[in-house]
Amino acid sequence: MNMFDPGRLVMVDIPGKSLDAETAAFLRAQKIRSVCLFRKNIGSETEVRALMRDLIDVLGPEALIGIDQEGGAVVRVTFLPQPPSAMALGAGGDADRAEAVGAAVARGLKSLGINWNFAPVLDVNNNPANPVIGERSFSNDPAEVTRLAAAWMRGSLREGVACCVKHFPGHGDTHVDSHHALPTVDKTRAELDALELAPFKALAGQAPAMMTAHIVYPQIDPDRPATLSPQVLGGILRRDWGYDGVVITDALMMKAVAERFGYARSAVMAIAAGADMVLAQGSPAEQLVAINALRDAFANGQLTQAQGDAANARLDRLAAAYPACFADDTAARAADHALVAEAWAAGLTALRGATPPALKAPIRVIVQGDVPTDMVSEAGPTGRQAVALFEAFTDAQIQMVDDIAQLDWRQVPQDGRVNVLVSTRRARYGQAAATWRPDLHLALWNPYQALDVAGPTVLTWGFAPGALAGLKAWLEGKTQATGRAPQGLQ
Repeated sequence: MNMFDPGRLVMVDIPGKSLDAETAAFLRAQKIRSVCLFRKNIGSETEVRALMRDLIDVLGPEALIGIDQEGGAVVRVTFLPQPPSAMALGAGGDADRAEAVGAAVARGLKSLGINWNFAPVLDVNNNPANPVIGERSFSNDPAEVTRLAAAWMRGSLREGVACCVKHFPGHGDTHVDSHHALPTVDKTRAELDALELAPFKALAGQAPAMMTAHIVYPQIDPDRPATLSPQVLGGILRRDWGYDGVVITDALMMKAVAERFGYARSAVMAIAAGADMVLAQGSPAEQLVAINALRDAFANGQLTQAQGDAANARLDRLAAAYPACFADDTAARAADHALVAEAWAAGLTALRGATPPALKAPIRVIVQGDVPTDMVSEAGPTGRQAVALFEAFTDAQIQMVDDIAQLDWRQVPQDGRVNVLVSTRRARYGQAAATWRPDLHLALWNPYQALDVAGPTVLTWGFAPGALAGLKAWLEGKTQATGRAPQGLQ
């Protein structure tokens, strides 16, 4: 084991699609062993492999290289087979398929040398107004979340990529996105045990790592979000459940933590609470704030050597069990693309008697042109991609709008054309949609938009190539929509 240095307890991000000399020197000097990759770091497959070779060389044999490759809209490496969102797998309902998808995701990551995936999501999305989880959750039923996430995780771990379940102790019942503000879930411990905590507790023995949530649970700890709470991390997770896997924070730069506690204080508070690693993104100067704060805290006794050694040992065990090395997935890649496409199609869900228009029927397709990324998910599908779904229709009129939430249904002609509303955006529509009456509503991202619009609706649960291919086949009458929406969406 390397001599313990607080830099080993900090995960950072890096600029660009290649490792420059200045960044490499910084990583070496600060004894950093863990880097999180984001979309900004992902070039071609050749570029990613070169970046990974350089990173592994700099970070050393105990490197932990993480990424968000959940599925659905949260997929950073888009040249790999793009897996279904969790709720698409939930709509399909097949645990064997979920396991196969988890394995396919891991094979793709392992082929690039990535050894830590921040997935699967164990949040129970029981709040239709949740702005950040939604289709990233397997279900609004904790038993279903547990069943399918366990299967997904089995597949990943079997293929040699560490999972990191998230966002402990549960982000499903929030109205606020913790990237932008501090959410609160005001529930008793008994209520949390029955819903939010249930999947985490059930899978704690299988999950090699957990990521924390920046959420205040005032009946557990009124003063600190879970990430910084000794009652939540040290109490529920470590003491009550005896969890001895790795605990990593969600990003400290998120406003829920950064604006209230700052980088330096929150890094120290997280390790003191029971976390093993802090995710400190930003410039090298910002990263140094967290690293130096930990160094000072260990030096002055605010954090003990025993705490540091325990955290470092857990991280060492994770790296030893799931080493960062390259595996060849050439033989499996084509089959894995087919597998995820089939899984997307199996989740396609028709509500309220939705049927495709006749291919020769005159139709009007109403769609927003472009949807920018919210920096958590990838950018939404373009209007052009939505229009391509209707290539087989002989009389399709396209009506592009700048912002679909501003659509005035009184301005939509009632001229005998079949009006097809296609949603390419993540956010719910709002009150304006109460007056919309499309003949067919296609929700390509947020399934809870089905609650905003009366009428026949089809849910794809995402917009990856497999999702769009499955929907196109349905529109052309080539396949059925056999998925089942969770309770409350049916």
